[in-house]
Amino acid sequence: MKIKKTYQPPFRITSKMLNLVSNISELLGRWSASNDAHVSPKLRRGNRLRTIQASLAIEHNTLSLKQVTAVIEGKKVLGLPREIQEVRNAFATYEAMESWKPSSKKDLLTAHHLLMAGLVDKLGAFRDAGVGIYHGKQLVHMAPPASRVSVLMKDLFGWLAKTDTHPLIASCVFHYEFEFIHPFADGNGRMGRLWQTLILSHWQPMLAYLPVETVIFSRQKEYYKALSASDKAADSTVFVEFMLEALFEAMEETAI
Repeated sequence: MKIKKTYQPPFRITSKMLNLVSNISELLGRWSASNDAHVSPKLRRGNRLRTIQASLAIEHNTLSLKQVTAVIEGKKVLGLPREIQEVRNAFATYEAMESWKPSSKKDLLTAHHLLMAGLVDKLGAFRDAGVGIYHGKQLVHMAPPASRVSVLMKDLFGWLAKTDTHPLIASCVFHYEFEFIHPFADGNGRMGRLWQTLILSHWQPMLAYLPVETVIFSRQKEYYKALSASDKAADSTVFVEFMLEALFEAMEETAI
């Protein structure tokens, strides 16, 4: 009888990763000591709005932080209906995040339904067709066939549930693997970033409000370059190092 091996995403633990994990953990320690678990609701809300604005801006949403804030406050905003809908959806999704489990397929599909409601036809379901990722007219990544998505996601969730890899590193690995699989017809970028935040928040609740997306947006070319380099290497190491840098940078720039 054959024993199925547990899936292990390909990546290497490097000295750079370990240094960044140490630096982030040190900053977390300072945050915990200074805040003593009393986090300003106003500050949390501000960070969440920054997260939403930046994550959507990566996907070409043109609304400013001021406009995003106005949408959430129920004010009239001069903007494209789709972009306004994206903001409302994203806010509802991040607000619901606390109740989800990182290794739950059901919760992932629920999140996609919330995030993409009114924007795509196929909600809360994995894609049933092939998909390629383009920069301009250039194909930069051909995702695995649709017939493989359910199995690949099951393997990835299984690894996440059982891995003893440090959560900071594991969250970055999951983010890369998710983007590689590209399980949905649309919304994969914002879903991958959301799910990394969910993973991190289960390790350290304060990280639920870390707007790492603002750093990714400001370093967007590097973000895609790291994804591409990891694709070519068939190994997420380069992407993990980039994302740990982004997390550290976001923590240095953010008050929680």
